[in-house]
Formats: sequence, structure tokens, C-alpha cells
Amino acid sequence: MHRLLFLLEAERAHELTLKALGLWSGCGPLLEVPARLLRVEDPRLRVEAFGLTFPNPLGLAAGMDKDARALGAWWALGFGYAEVGTLTPRPQEGNPRPRLFRLPEDWALINRMGFNNEGAEKAAQRLRAFRARGLPFPVGVNLGKNRDTPLERAFEDYLRALEVLEPYGDYFVLNVSSPNTPGLRTLQEGPFLDELLAHLRPATPKPLLLKLSPDLSWEALDEALSLAKKHGLQGLVAVNTTLGREGLKSPLAREPGGLSGRPLKKRALEVLKHLAAGAEGIALISVGGIEAPRDVWERLKAGASLVQVYTGFVYGGPLFPRKLLKGLLRLMEAEGVRALQDLRR
Repeated sequence: MHRLLFLLEAERAHELTLKALGLWSGCGPLLEVPARLLRVEDPRLRVEAFGLTFPNPLGLAAGMDKDARALGAWWALGFGYAEVGTLTPRPQEGNPRPRLFRLPEDWALINRMGFNNEGAEKAAQRLRAFRARGLPFPVGVNLGKNRDTPLERAFEDYLRALEVLEPYGDYFVLNVSSPNTPGLRTLQEGPFLDELLAHLRPATPKPLLLKLSPDLSWEALDEALSLAKKHGLQGLVAVNTTLGREGLKSPLAREPGGLSGRPLKKRALEVLKHLAAGAEGIALISVGGIEAPRDVWERLKAGASLVQVYTGFVYGGPLFPRKLLKGLLRLMEAEGVRALQDLRR
């Protein structure tokens, strides 16, 4: 089935998969039986981060399930948590199609989706229903601004979306780093980011995180980290997709949009190590190019509390989470590590 989906146009395959997973998510007992086979339940994998308990460190990155349609399925497939969104206060269609491209020669994707979503209210309804089922699974909510909202009023969009979704998320991420909304990355710059965080941090007692671009300079990363500390944020998500195209083999490499997957691996690790050197008191979630257990191990040893996948899951299929977590346990046993928390002591 997974191979057959690759015969379809990328976004069409994504829509069909999400629809099927959404139906499965509402099936109650039909989730629990496969979950016993797919989930890797082991106390050694448990992680404590920004006041929350995660059954394992592997999360689904934002962008896969923008509208919180399939949360039960992500739990059953073995993820330790999922991040929904990016969600904007008002629904929006996003950029014109085609806007999602597979680069199999590079184990990569290019997307220029443009925050297509049904809006905060619809997602809140689905999250409320998920909460009522009581699955032991943290859910993050990734927030953005609507395309037509000017930068000087961007904080109003983030506040409005947060107000609607605040009762239902376990943590919240401010997405200021997508390359597919014109001008959005300007919000990573000092004065804009300082104002945004000043408005958003008092708006919720729950953990608030910031998602950063891999294309920032070291100086800009340091400034973002400094402002995160100043405003009492609990974490950083590093990194978003890149505009870089170095070394790609695919004929689709020139398509505009954000690149994810294997080509981002080196930069994602470099950014993680740079942030980890000064991130005392702030949790780091590492994203970008994770495709094997060794990648997870490397990110955790480099200072990440948690990791997220998107492109690796697209190429790896439904058994991908189990493969990563089983492999991670083997690496822990080989290195004599009794619990993941020990890697960061």
C-alpha cells in the first residue's frame, strides 16, 4: 500500500493517507489492537521535558496533520507525541497546487504549502474530542499567522489562535520560520521576535516553544536563543525546512519551497549542537533528516530532549516509528545506557 501511494501525485497521496488515518482514529478498539503490535512501550524510552512526560522521544512533526485529524492513529503507530498545525486563526487555502514534491533520489521533499488549514476553531473541536478519549499522548500545537495579516499585527493572529486552542494543547510552538508565507521569517529578527514573545508568553501558563529556520546565521540563532531565555520560553524546535539546494540530484530540485529530509541532516545537527552549547534551562527538539536509529541517538547525545520526523516517515512507511525506537533501544543496550535521561546528565 505504501508503495502504491508513491504512484500518486504527492499531495493527493497525502490527502488519501490522512483521510484513512482519520477514519482509523475514530475506531476506538480497532486502534488498541494494532497499537499493541506497533507501539514500543519501554520505560527506558520515557522522557521528561518542559514539565511533560513523553512515552518515547519520537514525535510527528508539524505539517503532516495540520488539522488534527488523525491523532489516535499517530498514537497507535508508535509516536511518543504529535505536533499538529501549522494552524492560523482563520482558515486559508494556502498556495496554488502543485505545492508538494517528492525527491526520491535525495530522500527529500519540497513543499510550498503556505499554511493551508481549516483554522483554529475546527482544530479545537477535534482536539477536544481527542482529549475526551484520554489517550496517554502529549499533543503540541503549532501556530502561525494568516497570509494577509501584516507583520506589525502578526502577534494578534498568534494570540487569537492560541486563545482558541489553549485548552487543548499540551504545549505550543510559534512558527516564525516557514519559508512559504511571504515575510514570515522576518519575525525571527530581534525587534519583531522580542515584541512577539512579549505578547505571547503571558498568554498561557503552558509550555511555549519557538521553531527556528536552518538558514539563520550563528549570530541570529544566538539572538533567538537569548530572547527565548529573556521571555521564559521552555524550548526551541530546530529546524524548519531550508531554502538551500546544495548537492541535490533530483530534477525537481529547482522547485521553490522548503526542502526537508536527508539533505537537511548535516545542518540540523550543526544547529542543534550550536544551540545546545548555550541552551541551559531550555529544551531542544531536533528535526531534519532523521531516517535511522543512529540519527535519533546522535541527536539525543548532542543535546536534544526530543526529536521529530516528517519526511523520514513518508519514505519509511507505517513501521518507521517502531524501527527507530527498537533500534534506539539496541543502541542503548550496546552503550550501557539505562534511560534516555542519562544522556543529558
